[in-house]
Amino acid sequence: MRKIVTLFAVIGLMAFSSCSNNDDDVDNDTISEVYEVSNVNFTSTNQYNPVIPLNPAIFESDMVLVYRLAGTDGGRDVWKLIPENYYLADGTLDFGFDYDFTISDVSIYMVGRDLGGVVNSFRLNQIFRIVIIPGFVTTGTAKSVNKADFSDYNEVIKRYNINGGNIKKIIL
Repeated sequence: MRKIVTLFAVIGLMAFSSCSNNDDDVDNDTISEVYEVSNVNFTSTNQYNPVIPLNPAIFESDMVLVYRLAGTDGGRDVWKLIPENYYLADGTLDFGFDYDFTISDVSIYMVGRDLGGVVNSFRLNQIFRIVIIPGFVTTGTAKSVNKADFSDYNEVIKRYNINGGNIKKIIL
């Protein structure tokens, strides 16, 4: 009888020790999404606040990051995390971009003194990427220790194993 109990104990120990969660640095089993929205215009008609629908809706626990295409560097796109602010020479806010979201849309809006006076290259035909990361990915203890630098779009894409070829286009 003692040998059977010992055998079960050894088998149980091996079964429990073979279970591990070694994906603390890179999450390979999470489905994060990226949407690209082009031709976004900030005008008085939309109160400098275009609203981007999300279809399908996201979960309330999901994390949403928004990046604006700010230009290129050596042929590579430069994405800036929003909020993004621009200041006058005296240090006061000239204008900026910010956002909020619900489970069914993302509202990207401009803030500032004279939004109609902001040059067209910042107001018209803007391109944004909306990154949706499932909430359970960012809540665990291990994840918070090794959290991605959200200001770096490329690091976020790598960290959450997002396939650049699966970017979904939204047309306004």
